[in-house]
Amino acid sequence: ADVVVDALFGAGLDRPLEGAAAEAVRAMNAAGARIVAVDLPSGVNGASGAVMGEAVRADETVTFFRAKPGHMLLPGRVLCGRLSIADIGIRDTVLEAIAPQAFRNHKELWGAAFPVPRVDGHKYDKGHLVVVSGPAWHTGAARMAARAGLRIGAGLVTIASPPDALPENAAHLTAVMLRPMEGAAGLADILSDKRLDGVVLGPGLGAGEGTRALVEAALRSAASVVLDADGISAFRETPEALFALIAGRDAPVAMTPHDGEFARLFPDLAEEPGKLRRAREAARRSGATVLLKGPDTVVASPDGRASIADNAPPFLATAGSGDVLSGMIGGLICQKMPAFEAASAGTYLHGEAGAILGRGLVAEDLPEALPRVFQRLFD
Repeated sequence: ADVVVDALFGAGLDRPLEGAAAEAVRAMNAAGARIVAVDLPSGVNGASGAVMGEAVRADETVTFFRAKPGHMLLPGRVLCGRLSIADIGIRDTVLEAIAPQAFRNHKELWGAAFPVPRVDGHKYDKGHLVVVSGPAWHTGAARMAARAGLRIGAGLVTIASPPDALPENAAHLTAVMLRPMEGAAGLADILSDKRLDGVVLGPGLGAGEGTRALVEAALRSAASVVLDADGISAFRETPEALFALIAGRDAPVAMTPHDGEFARLFPDLAEEPGKLRRAREAARRSGATVLLKGPDTVVASPDGRASIADNAPPFLATAGSGDVLSGMIGGLICQKMPAFEAASAGTYLHGEAGAILGRGLVAEDLPEALPRVFQRLFD
């Protein structure tokens, strides 16, 4: 055959394939013909994208009405090949009854909340973001986050720097401002200024007691907080203490772990099947918006909403890319964008910047690509 149509199982499959069904899947994959799957490649879990024992490797998948999480989450997304969504007469009004809580991450999800500069506005209307720097020789991550916060629209960005890192930071900064910071007490003093809207910390800080104290100072302030990297790992022994600090505050918190950092805070969830389920449970437990990074980044809100990104190119797997993402999210949150929408928008725009730059990009390039992304999406 030139073409094989796979319609053995669809999105409702809830058990591993075995026997004749598994044998049929292996035969399809070995046939060398083009495979078109109906709904989902047989053997792919529609809720998680996981392989249920065996799975068809389709060249194209045709589904109906809306995509399913399994079309966007790995490895399902790879096994689907090119995805088409066919209209078979289901009315959009059924979504009101279904009330879906999982969404494809795209402009339609967060665009209405995206900050738009006013003609009569000024920089103080656009928020003031603080990014906490690591010590000398560990300052680059904070500068990349700060640049990203500025590029995504924050009116002012300040790096809070340990004294030994001040010359190093000052030599690189222009529009981003710089303030000395003596440990957690120094950060608390800076953040006591209610005009400071958000703080990003974690990149380049190290995962010791000093970083933990900085995070505690940030969470005791009135500012919105984005925690990344070492800011997450510093609580690996006592995650409950971090969650208690988050629970007692009014301003939002977003955490942006990769799988390794996620496992340090949520060791019991790390091996649970289904990235969507893991992120949702982590958000519910922690009280923070949780962005679980990867080529299929999931953003989960404590209220159960979740977005799945499918636009990240492989070129984003480079040093410092996550630091830029945390700065982008911080820049949006300090402009009063809600945390779930800000994390989803930051993730999507990060992916679009990577796609525009393409092969050869380095993390420093990503903030500079944002004006081109905005022109494509908003102009």
